Amino acid sequence: MRIVIVGGVAAGMSAAARARRHDESAEIVVLERGPEVSFANCGLPYHVSGEIADADALLLHPPASLRAALNLDVRCGHEVSAIEPDGRTVTVVSVAGADTLSYDALVLTPGASALRPPLPGLDSDRVSTLRTVADAVGLRARVDDGARRAVVLGAGYIGLEAAEAFHHAGLEVDVVEMAAHVLPPLERELAHLLDAELRRLGIRVHAGIAAERIEPGAEEDVVVLADGSRVPADVIVLSVGVRPDTAFAVDAGLAHERGAIVVDDRGRTSIPGIWAAGDATVSVDAVTGARRPIALAGPANRAGRLIADDIFGHGAGRPIPTGLGTAVVRVGSLTAAMTGANRATLDGAGIAHHTLHLHPNQHAGYFPGASPVHLIVHVAADDSRILGAQAVGAEGVDKRIDVFATAIRAGLTAMDLIDLDLAYSPPYGQAKDAVNLTGMVAENVAEGRLRLWYAADLDAVAASSLILDVRTPAEFASGHIPGALNIAHTELRARIDEVHAAAAGRPVRVLCAAGVRANIAHRILVGNGLDSASLSGGIQTLRHWYGAEIDRILTPDTTTEGARA
Repeated sequence: MRIVIVGGVAAGMSAAARARRHDESAEIVVLERGPEVSFANCGLPYHVSGEIADADALLLHPPASLRAALNLDVRCGHEVSAIEPDGRTVTVVSVAGADTLSYDALVLTPGASALRPPLPGLDSDRVSTLRTVADAVGLRARVDDGARRAVVLGAGYIGLEAAEAFHHAGLEVDVVEMAAHVLPPLERELAHLLDAELRRLGIRVHAGIAAERIEPGAEEDVVVLADGSRVPADVIVLSVGVRPDTAFAVDAGLAHERGAIVVDDRGRTSIPGIWAAGDATVSVDAVTGARRPIALAGPANRAGRLIADDIFGHGAGRPIPTGLGTAVVRVGSLTAAMTGANRATLDGAGIAHHTLHLHPNQHAGYFPGASPVHLIVHVAADDSRILGAQAVGAEGVDKRIDVFATAIRAGLTAMDLIDLDLAYSPPYGQAKDAVNLTGMVAENVAEGRLRLWYAADLDAVAASSLILDVRTPAEFASGHIPGALNIAHTELRARIDEVHAAAAGRPVRVLCAAGVRANIAHRILVGNGLDSASLSGGIQTLRHWYGAEIDRILTPDTTTEGARA
């Protein structure tokens, strides 16, 4: 039996290794267009930064070791240009010319190529992508040769990693992102934290602005932005997205959607004998059902393994799972991570949901070094299924998002989180972990003990409701919503008549710093016959939502009398 695999790295090499374990006698041929068949593409930015000093550390398995360990016939520098499904052959082009290779099973894992928008000047020698070891080596060489200024076009995962890498290497860095904020899949209020961290590092962020052209020069290039800004650059990284690298597969008649190969839950394409996996395939979102490629190494690895199982008839009980898009990125001193759906995709799919904002510490507050994990969790309105979670913080972010990813895959409801028995010790967590607390808040919302209002609705709320701020007078004086009534939550029962008088029949919308005290106040207000709701995430979330605009939202007042007015 001959298995031909087109493309290496994550999905292709996983399929090849698994296939060998199934059948020692099979002939397994891996055709890789590039010079390396197995490399750590996720580690590339860290060679640019110098954190991974030796580029050879990125080369996981050269062809010789793959032949010795797994008896794989790995052919680098071999590009498949055509598939002939009826005859079960592929046309392969190399420096030796074109050749035809037959197959019994064909696995397509060609990956994706960088999008190249129609930007004048993009062919400058100073412009590079960051997708191969050669790219990383070339960018590191520019750093070592004295590059002083870098511009990164695109602030997705790779763009942010590239920006951080250049900063770590000592360059001045500008990041240009056409979307409204960096890392567009991240919720707006969390993206503000990354924006602030980038600026703290000295990285200049141009969000909501497109690059208009690149003007090459003898000493440096200039990136011209749509707002007229001119940004000089010694090196430019293009990271505005990818497209499936599938022209040869589309020409062969494989079903596709916008160039991505359509596969079933076993990785089978529309043509018998051909499987596909990785960045070049359509993935079904586990939460919304949306169909799109997911360019992540973990899912690609697992899909390649399961395809090998299916080829050898061992995959009856193991379909390729639908995608959650779980991802994590480091930005300076912060970590951002997410899993499942965000607000925009849920709204687009018409899925009714509640959004919870929490700011618990990553470990016990009394243990030195406590810092918040800023957490957003989306919960289905009908059955409290967990739909998505995102977090930003200095520590403990990846741990919590991994728990949420597991919970979504297991089909747990938000209330199930209350009972998760998570590891606790003061240096590592809290007795009520952030994940447990999320379940408790979700339960209160689901059972009607807590109603939420949101930072996005502030203008409408201020026009129709009494805003009650239950922080201390000193906190109130540091910045408050104009017109808000300040009564500390510990005084609320004794001063409930003041609330009735100030509300004058209007709803009461209560807030505190992070939501905990407001929940206590909410129950007091409801118990006294008032229409109440609590601001999700409190003033912290309000600040994150409005970002640079917060000065027009919150008014400082340095007098105690003014604070209590």
